[in-house]
Parts: sequence; C-alpha cells; structure tokens
Amino acid sequence: MPATWIPDTATAARRTTRATRCGPSRLLAAAAALWLLGGCVTVGPDYAPPDFPPPATWNTGLEGGLRSAAADPQALARWWETLDDPLLSRLMERSIAANQDLDQARARVREARARRGLAWSGYFPFVDASGGYSKSRSSADVGSGRESELYDVGIDAGWEVDIFGGVRRGVEAADADLAASEEDLRDVLVSLLAEVALNYVEARTFQARLAVAEANIAAQEETYQLTRSRFEAGLSDELAVQQALYNLESSRAALPGLRAGLEGDKNRLAVLTGAAPGAVHPELEGHRPIPVTPPSVAVGVPAETLRRRPDVRRSERLLAAASARIGVATADLYPRLQLSGGIGLESLSGSDLFLSSSRFWQIGPRVTWNIFDAGAIRRNIEIQSALQEQTLYQYEASVLLALEEAENALTAFAEEQVRRESLIAATIAAQRAVDLSQDQYKVGLVDFSNVLDAQRALLVLQDQLAESTGTVTANLVRLYKALGGGWTSLAESPGVEAPPGS
Repeated sequence: MPATWIPDTATAARRTTRATRCGPSRLLAAAAALWLLGGCVTVGPDYAPPDFPPPATWNTGLEGGLRSAAADPQALARWWETLDDPLLSRLMERSIAANQDLDQARARVREARARRGLAWSGYFPFVDASGGYSKSRSSADVGSGRESELYDVGIDAGWEVDIFGGVRRGVEAADADLAASEEDLRDVLVSLLAEVALNYVEARTFQARLAVAEANIAAQEETYQLTRSRFEAGLSDELAVQQALYNLESSRAALPGLRAGLEGDKNRLAVLTGAAPGAVHPELEGHRPIPVTPPSVAVGVPAETLRRRPDVRRSERLLAAASARIGVATADLYPRLQLSGGIGLESLSGSDLFLSSSRFWQIGPRVTWNIFDAGAIRRNIEIQSALQEQTLYQYEASVLLALEEAENALTAFAEEQVRRESLIAATIAAQRAVDLSQDQYKVGLVDFSNVLDAQRALLVLQDQLAESTGTVTANLVRLYKALGGGWTSLAESPGVEAPPGS
C-alpha cells in the first residue's frame, strides 16, 4: 500500500464486507480452476520438423579407400587418432581445454540456459515484501494541523494466468534457443578441431618442402662447384658456371617463403591452443613426417551426415524457436487475466502494529484486453511469421551447403590421391633423369642445360609431391569436418562439461 495512505473507518468497513462475501477458500478454488484453464489453449502453430529429404546416396563415386559403410561413432568422435600422431592428439586436447572461441561458445550456452530459466519464471506468481514508516503534518489553514504517523508491513503477490499459451510458447522458444546454442558450441568445436589439424598438417608439409628444397640446394651446390672446377680446368665455359649459380640461388630464394609459412602455422597452433605465439615452437622443432591417412574411411550415407552435423541441427532448432515466437505474438490478440493480492499490517502507532486489528488483506482478478492498437499486434505476428519463413530457408540452405561440402570433400580426397600417385611416378623418373644427365655431362655427351633442366624439374616435382602428400591428409581432415566428426569428444575431455543432451 502507499506509504502516505492512512486507513479510516469506512475503508475498514469495506474490507470487512469483502472478507464476509468472498472467503480465501473460494478465491483459492477459483485460482486453481484458472490454473487448469491455463493449460487448455495454446495459440500459434504447433512445430513440426521440416520435410526436406536428402539423397539416398552420395553423388561422388567412393574411391581412394572411401566406403559407404556407416562410420564408427567412437572413431568419428576422435578421428584425429586415425592419423597416429601423438603430438597432434596433444594439441587437440589442449585446444578443447583452452581455446577462447570455444570458451565464448560455452558462455553463450550458459546465457541461453539463463534465458530459458527467465522464460520459465513466467509460469509462477511474483511475491514482494515491503515495510515502511512515514510521518506527516497537515496544514493548519485547511486541515487540523495535526501530525500523524503510519507504520506498515506487508506482502503483495500477483500472477498472470497463461490462458492462451503465450508463456508456454515463450518457454518453447527458449528451449529451442538453448538447444541451438548447444549445437553452436558443437559446431565451433568441429571447426576448431579441423583448424588445429589443418594447421598442423600444413606445418609438417612446410617442413617436408623445406627438407626437399634443402636437399636440392645441397645437390645444386655440388653441381655448381663441379662446373667451377671444370671451368678453372678449362674443360667448360663460364656460361655453365653462371647457369649453375642462378639455378642454385633461385632454389635458395624459395626458402624464406617456406620458413615464413612454417612460422605462421606454429604461431597459429599456439593461439588455437589458448597460448601466446611461440608456445608450441619447441614441440615442432624437429622435422617429422606428414601424418599418413588410414587405408580406408567409412563415410556412411547423406542422411547420417545431416543428422550428425551440428550446423544443420542448430538451423533446425532456430526454426523451432522462430515457430514458437509466432505463438508468443499471437497470444497478444487475446485477453490477459491477472490475479493479485496482498496481506499485511497497518497502524498509526508502532506499538499497535502487531495487534490483530492492524491486519488487512485483499485479493482480486484483473482482465486486460487490447481493443485498438492500429494493427500493431497483427503486424508483429506477420513479422514473426516472416522471420520463421526466413529461418526455414536458412535451414534448407544449411542442408544443401552441408551436402555440397561433403561431396566436395569426398571428391577432393579421392582425386588428390590419384594426383599423388602420378607425382610419385614423375619424381622417380625425374631423379633418374638427373642422374643420367649428370653422368652424360661429365663425359661431355650432353650440354649443361640438360643437367639444369633435370634438376629444376626434380625440385618442382619433389616439392609438388610433398605438398600433395600434405593435401591428401588435409583433405581427409576436411572430410571428417564435413561429416560432422569430433563434437562428441567434448564430453570425453577431462575437465570439460558437455552441453545437456550431447
């Protein structure tokens, strides 16, 4: 009650009359009936998952070790272990535990969970407790000029009965938003694991290419010294010396770019694991081979991939939330019923505050219904319906993009293996050509340009072979990402809490 209000005899009489006519037991019975009524009607559309069936099989032919058998869930959850690289596995675990993007996604889940609790609170009444004291004096010119005091303590409560399901639709939307945020966390994890693996494979590829370049530079250095010796002995001309020199220096010119690329991958891996650049340099100092892909990979069918992909699942949950918000907006078309009441003590004297005569209570319903708003509520319903339609198209697009990504990854993985086999054969032939040209040059059967051409071709092919070997492994990583692999590892990592329902 207002702090300055002073009860009089007439007010007390009205309270007595209300208490006589409508006792608390009848009011509680009415409230119970309204509670039951609140569960009968829910306006707005009832959500049903969209019917957007995927193709039965992959369009891409399964070659290069790809199989249509269902993927093993455990193998898919920790797919990087198929590469049999302990350092890569350690980097993966550290990224799961400390990556900032993943931490942000976890915070978004906590936010969505709190918002869901906020929506759920609409089912329950609110209760406020208050207490106060005031002292006042009326004007002597227009009143008695007397001073008075007022003491009051009380509890007020209110409850809006969810007759038409606006609160229920709000909770439904919040549930879907929470599920979408959980799928977003999983999608961030899938992308994170793929990025860590891709940067690791690229770092090893740079190391392999550096090793190729350094080995060729050493061979070209020997060739250069040989031509100088022959020139000084009068067995060759200066042209051969200069050709050997520019061949050597052009190979050396490739080293800075390869070193810079390797340095960038090392720094990126450190940041992905939640550390400062340079933190993983000691672990990546030695040149180790590029991780080798397993002989066969089970990819299942498109429907399995779509069920597993967190981005598709997130889009479907966002569609469910958008559908529920239509119901929230529609509920504004209908009346709102609120029950409110209060109980407390009021007295003009502090010593009389806790006497039975100071007690008061009140209870009563209130109905509000928007009669005219210039079409604002219906416009809001149209807005929510249009947003739901946009979300439906986003869901369909996410399905198509997921299928496109998977088809492209299947093709790239298989075709790069074919390219690698050809590069292996070409590299063997180029090495043989270098040996033959050098032998023939030494005995004067061929010009030095043959040696230069053979050495340049060998360097290019060996570099392409190292790059292709890394690309095969990188394409396998992209394939596992396209298949939605990795997000279930969140629950298996020590100290990491998985979202509910994972």
